[in-house]
Formats: sequence, C-alpha cells, structure tokens
Amino acid sequence: MATLAAAAVRQARALARVSSPQSTANLIHKRGLAGAADHHGPPKVNCWQDPMSPSKWKEEHFVLVSLSGWGLLIFGGYKFFTRGKGNKDEKIVEASQ
Repeated sequence: MATLAAAAVRQARALARVSSPQSTANLIHKRGLAGAADHHGPPKVNCWQDPMSPSKWKEEHFVLVSLSGWGLLIFGGYKFFTRGKGNKDEKIVEASQ
C-alpha cells in the first residue's frame, strides 16, 4: 500500500512539473545557432574572385589557402636547408667469396 502511495505522489509531482509555466519553457525547442543564413556584414567571396583581399574570402577558402601557404613554406625551407645532404654516392663493396 505504501508503494502505491509513493508511486502516486511521484506521478503527481511529475505531472505538476510538466504543467507548471516555468518548466514548459524548458520543453520549448529553441533554434540556438541555427541562424546561419543571417548575414552580418559584407558578403564573402571565393578566394579566386578577389585574391588580394583575404578579409573578404569565405572562411573555408581562407583556411585552405593559409594551410597550403604554410605547407609550401615549411617544405621549401626543408628543401633549401637540406639541399647538400643526403644523396652522397657511396660505393657498396660486395664481399667476394
């Protein structure tokens, strides 16, 4: 009998929580950051349409161009500083039997 009463009390509390005006605000779905179509500021362009103004580029294009530039800089520096090393002609002497 006590378990039935406890279950009834729990159900009444849950029902009161759902029907109260404060908790219904929690049940309403909010869009959050879904306003991506809302433009704030000048429109962004592709990097090849205005190559001299990186501030106007789309974010994805800026990231790709920046990463490509850093990669070329690092690879070019590596090739420049290791130019004289590595390809030395060494004679391999085979052991005659």
